[in-house]
Amino acid sequence: MNTWKNSLSGYWFCQILGWSMFVLIYIFFYVTLSDTDNLQLLLKILMIEALTGLFVTHLLRIFIKQYKVVDRPVNEQLIFILLSSIVFSILYAICGATIEHYLIVELEAQPGYSLSIKIFKILFSCFTLILIWVLLYFGFHYIRRTRQEQLDRIRLETVVKELELKTIKSHINPHFIFNALNSIRALIDEDPSRARTAITELSTILRSSMQAEKLELVPLENELKIVKDYLNLEYMRFEDRLKIAYDIDERTLMVPTPPMMLQTLVENAIKHGISKQIGGGIVKVTTYYGEDYYTISIVNSGEFKTDQNEDGFGLASTRNRLYYLFGEKASFQIYQLDDQLVEAKVYIPLNK
Repeated sequence: MNTWKNSLSGYWFCQILGWSMFVLIYIFFYVTLSDTDNLQLLLKILMIEALTGLFVTHLLRIFIKQYKVVDRPVNEQLIFILLSSIVFSILYAICGATIEHYLIVELEAQPGYSLSIKIFKILFSCFTLILIWVLLYFGFHYIRRTRQEQLDRIRLETVVKELELKTIKSHINPHFIFNALNSIRALIDEDPSRARTAITELSTILRSSMQAEKLELVPLENELKIVKDYLNLEYMRFEDRLKIAYDIDERTLMVPTPPMMLQTLVENAIKHGISKQIGGGIVKVTTYYGEDYYTISIVNSGEFKTDQNEDGFGLASTRNRLYYLFGEKASFQIYQLDDQLVEAKVYIPLNK
């Protein structure tokens, strides 16, 4: 709320300052280059034009915010700048000239004066003023957005540095490694081929975990391979107690995803869900492609507890990484789906 108030007060300060400068500059040049016989008339005209300009540009700002023009691609912004300057300069000229025509009696005595001629005469100057206003407005938002992206980048790098120290500890639970090694040792004599496959799966997970800090985004397909290796290793431990299901929309395979995020959520499902169920349960990974977002869903048997949400580093890092990479466009939810199932759901924008 305070940020909104500061932004609004800053906007009105710039508006009043800008249009006051417009009046003062015109008066300066008029006094310097012309006689001062009509100074009173000029002041009336300038005040009307300044107030009209204030109104028209504020209306333009409402239009820009309503249609979120500053968030659109640059080519669309350029087209908007040109078209809006033309349309609102015409509106400015019509409003200003009409108000002057009906409020300032002295204008009737001016030779060759008519409302249509007045509108035509001031149209070019109105276009120039509106164009300058729009360029300043978009320039300000471009600089502010660039600075915000730099700050977010710095924050993201800070989070990544934390992940460098906690990757193995948080993404790959040491207990999982010990359990996997024990299961592999048991397989060496019983099923050497499966043991070799399990070692390959474990090495792939460890390698991906250690490289997680080097990349911001990777294709979802890569993450799914890691998750499948991870669940295959967990299946050796839980056997029939663990049921695994996938429902993957092929259109999501190449979309960008934060590395190890999916694995972290699946590990959370195993740790807080399956391992605490006497009869085991199911872990189902689902992805689907929407119009503006793609969604990752992990459903697992178990009970969701609020302290799990507050204390888990994996869940907190998921929220932080999504925010720093995508801003408020991305979101993460975890909740009790029904009496037996918990769902963790991630929404990621298709266009960053």
